[in-house]
Amino acid sequence: MVKSWLDGLNQNQKQAVTFGIGPLLILAGAGSGKTRALTFRAAYLIKAKGVDPGRMLLVTFTNKAASEMKQRLSHLLGDITLPFCGTFHSFCVRLLRQDADKIGLDNHFVIYDEDDSIAAIKKAVKNLDLDIKPYKPQSFKAAISAAKNELVASLEYSSFARGRFQELTAAIYREYDRLLKKFSAQDFDDLLLNAVKLLQNNQETLNKYRLQFEYFLVDEYQDTNKAQYELTRLLTSRWRNLTAVGDFSQSIYSWRGADYRNLLRLKENFPDLTIINLEQNYRSTQNILSAANQVIVKNTLHPILNLWTKSGSGNKLAIYEARDEKDESDFVVQIIKPGKNLNRFAVLYRTNAQSRTVEEAFIKHGIPYLLVGGTRFYSRKEIKDCLAYLRFLSNPKDSIGYERLEKLGQRRLKLFLDWEQTNRQAIKSLTTTQILDRVLKATHYLDRFDIKDEADLMRLENVKELRTVAREFPQLQEFLENVALVEQSDPAPREGRGKLQKNVVTLMTLHASKGLEFDTVFLIGMEEGLFPHSRSLLSRDELEEERRLCYVGITRAKTQVYFTYSLRRLYFGQYSSNSVSRFLADIDTNLLELSHAHS
Repeated sequence: MVKSWLDGLNQNQKQAVTFGIGPLLILAGAGSGKTRALTFRAAYLIKAKGVDPGRMLLVTFTNKAASEMKQRLSHLLGDITLPFCGTFHSFCVRLLRQDADKIGLDNHFVIYDEDDSIAAIKKAVKNLDLDIKPYKPQSFKAAISAAKNELVASLEYSSFARGRFQELTAAIYREYDRLLKKFSAQDFDDLLLNAVKLLQNNQETLNKYRLQFEYFLVDEYQDTNKAQYELTRLLTSRWRNLTAVGDFSQSIYSWRGADYRNLLRLKENFPDLTIINLEQNYRSTQNILSAANQVIVKNTLHPILNLWTKSGSGNKLAIYEARDEKDESDFVVQIIKPGKNLNRFAVLYRTNAQSRTVEEAFIKHGIPYLLVGGTRFYSRKEIKDCLAYLRFLSNPKDSIGYERLEKLGQRRLKLFLDWEQTNRQAIKSLTTTQILDRVLKATHYLDRFDIKDEADLMRLENVKELRTVAREFPQLQEFLENVALVEQSDPAPREGRGKLQKNVVTLMTLHASKGLEFDTVFLIGMEEGLFPHSRSLLSRDELEEERRLCYVGITRAKTQVYFTYSLRRLYFGQYSSNSVSRFLADIDTNLLELSHAHS
């Protein structure tokens, strides 16, 4: 039985699966069968080497990935007790439920989700009687989360604090921590921090767990943060049988605390580390892989794998030069519409705001789509808030819109009503853009957003993108009618209905696409300042991450990639003419062909 498993593996996969004892790093490129190698290795150790499943840990990052691992192992091993197979956080919960009292915590703690944590942050601010303007509770939560992932406890944070924001964070962090302890609660980041603290500070507990778990297998190691790295180091310090799977080139979550350098640090902790490269790709054509390699090889801060395939050259990667963002979206529609199997297609973009023109083009042509990991443009909270202001100006009898404005706060509502009263006549001669800009200024609506918060930056981009629509419809009534028609005629399944209607085009950000694959992929908005994003242009580290993001996007495709860029883009309400993305310039012209819209 074991022999038949191994027969289906290539030479390097086989080497990884049958590796003996000691530390092993499997550097696995996109589409190289890394999860297969990891689960086969676990099954091989149990079946061929007689390892007790209770002495093995398999850890990954998402519940979905953990569930897939369990299914694969169950299929390979049959009806036996499986080893622990879960996320870092679920393993830490198990650890702390048994031994949290060893570090002065309640074993019967509750786990706070994001909303609970924000409520506790607000309570901490109130208890301390702090004026935190212009910052938001979410910004302090993000800063505290980053500190916990770096293993910086609340009492240590103040020694690092520089400037008003960090000094406020230090005070709030201490009080927030005190409240969590008082409420017998832990937030998501505490699960990692306290598990590491438990193992560092209690030798008896450390000995118990590092003796128990003889084999530790970790997937997506490039996505680990400092806390997860330290947890791995502590638990493998006895037997040293660590198997880590990762790929430098697919590390795209630094903003969540992930650090690809943890792959490099393994060599420091394990000088006898064996490294096996998985470079044979089973997903894409050689042209797609060659293009991806040419983009990523420009990165110099980490090792690069050279992906190859036996699948043949395949089609060239297509480039479409659009006149503007509408032409770009119409081109995507032209390529997709004749096809019956819509689920073969994915449209990927750098920022959430870019989905609007594609959504509107799909709606206009009756193409069903599924927006992954996001909310449809006109359903986003900040967009609905702005529309509520404009709808009230058009129709003061709209009580539903008025209720929404009330929820934004009485002070903001009074500012708006005072402005409307003073400018009632002038409004009739203003364009939609002018009205929107003046309402946002009068109500200080944009003050709700904190530029230190990544999510708020996206919300600001969405509001700016609404200005793009406003530019297209200068008359307020016409603008509101267009929005209503777009909302009502949306043929897309809601996210919850996506499972019922499989035949849809997938729309998502490049970040959300990792781990997925499609027959045909569109990478739209391939322009400097958009992709790579303008915020990354002054930082070498961030620019290399943008390049990795492009690599991830290209390698989602099995048979065809379309790149699109626009000569002129009405983006965030302003026309811009950006140069073509440097990532396209990295690809040899013999791999590319120009694509033309049908006349």
